[in-house]
Amino acid sequence: MARRPAVKQRPNKGGGQLRIIGGQWRSRKLPVADLSGLRPTSDRVRETLFNWLAPYVLGARVLDCFSGTGALSLESLSRGAKEATLLEAASEASKLLKENLKTLQAENATVVRTDSLKWLQQPADQAFDLIFLDPPFRQGLLEETCRLLNTHDYIHSGTLVYIEVEKELSPLPIPSNWSVIKTKTAGQLSYYLLSIE
Repeated sequence: MARRPAVKQRPNKGGGQLRIIGGQWRSRKLPVADLSGLRPTSDRVRETLFNWLAPYVLGARVLDCFSGTGALSLESLSRGAKEATLLEAASEASKLLKENLKTLQAENATVVRTDSLKWLQQPADQAFDLIFLDPPFRQGLLEETCRLLNTHDYIHSGTLVYIEVEKELSPLPIPSNWSVIKTKTAGQLSYYLLSIE
């Protein structure tokens, strides 16, 4: 009996809901898995990011590594991305991602319950236009993720990569053919938009 009220209260907790801020699903609210360390990209950061991405989202193939709440790929799909692949290791989070996509009737998105680093070790069938990297903070996952994207053909010349990391991570451990084109800091995190040469 003690568990049932906790489940009912979950949407009212901080981080218990995700609001899509633009596009066809604007203002739709979706539940977020109540998991330790799961931190949806804030509305303010997403608004800045999608202002940066406005000319590039329509028709884009999106890869969302360490997807978590799916905030970034859902926002992309809402704004006209062609398709999205969401990678998430946690079973509760990946299950809720699938449920949220079903709620939105988003048939152009696929949730893969997997460790992102393992999944990226296989050669890509096709490169992506837009890649989101928001790994768990302070676990040293970013450098290897970038290396795998670079070496297994997940990117092409012109791919845009968004990175969200703890602000003390400096310099950014990225391949030499990746260039930072936008960057900002918000609280304890820094976020970057990069282009691939």
